[in-house]
Amino acid sequence: MTKVKNNYFCSVNIHEKYIKRCIELAQNGFGTTYPNPMVGSVIVYDGKIIGEGWHKKAGEPHAEVNAVKSVKDKSLLKKATIYVSLEPCSHFGKTPPCCDLIIANEIPNVVVGTVDPNEKVAGRGIKKLLENGANVTVGILEKECHELNKRFFTFHQKKHPYIILKWAESQDGFLAPEKLTDQERKPIWITNQYSRQLVHKWRSEEQAILVGTQTVIDDNPKLNTRDWSGNNPVRVVLDQNNRISKDSFIFDDSVKTIVFTKEENNSSTENTFFEKIDFNENTISEILNVLYQHQIQSVIIEGGRQTLQSFIDENIWDEARIFIGKTNFEKGVKAPIITKKNTIKTNIQSDELLYIRNHD
Repeated sequence: MTKVKNNYFCSVNIHEKYIKRCIELAQNGFGTTYPNPMVGSVIVYDGKIIGEGWHKKAGEPHAEVNAVKSVKDKSLLKKATIYVSLEPCSHFGKTPPCCDLIIANEIPNVVVGTVDPNEKVAGRGIKKLLENGANVTVGILEKECHELNKRFFTFHQKKHPYIILKWAESQDGFLAPEKLTDQERKPIWITNQYSRQLVHKWRSEEQAILVGTQTVIDDNPKLNTRDWSGNNPVRVVLDQNNRISKDSFIFDDSVKTIVFTKEENNSSTENTFFEKIDFNENTISEILNVLYQHQIQSVIIEGGRQTLQSFIDENIWDEARIFIGKTNFEKGVKAPIITKKNTIKTNIQSDELLYIRNHD
């Protein structure tokens, strides 16, 4: 914790109590705030919460605005403390700066979970509040506030999306059985219906989903959230040699789709974008750079094996989510090989689910 002005003293435990509430509120915006971060705010007077709010959607009011609006007796703001999980913004975007709102309402005390990594903010909000006489405390539950917005922090600090590897493998370690030449283009299910529904929930929470050429050729996936209520992710497809049939679902223009090829392609439409990259050198870096340019903050890598393994081999991933079903294939496409460190295991009825964090 950093106290940036020394004449404001309060129990750290009290600060943590209200920043924890900010985090809880912020989580209501999971999957709906992109490209903005999830933020929660609480206003406290005389040991009681008199207002709270969270950021719901990009372009709509920020958490601090919603919290101030919820306060019934605005005269109390001049004697209150505003808590916010992320540094208040100081610049004009789609909405006015939250710092200006705090200053205009003469809220004397501001407690911030963590500094905003966005170069448009990055301490400027705190500086502006201090210059206007506010007592500011920074760094309460900082680790937890960072975890809340790990996608946002990765995007702004590493200049690429937060990367989640996801696959399902059989009990004997295969992604898929041996393919028959006349087999219908559709997925081969390894997991149960509850695991599949969970995957669709994940898709609604992340900004994009990426698959390789062979996955689309074999399975003809829709890559949407049909089993869960929420936003469909941006579809990202690797198609180096333009092998994917144009009657595939990924070309139906229903969802923003980015297709990576090695040759110029002028077939882009309003919702489908073809991006030329070099598939011989630094392929993953090129892919991530283009996704950064498209403002993609998180991406689920769903395969197949070659695509997943390439991210693992280059150690460019943040977490992996691996389902292990009860099915045995005996032969087919082998699952990727990953070091199972920092693993949390859980069960979705008959399926085992592994969460693996790739800590730096």
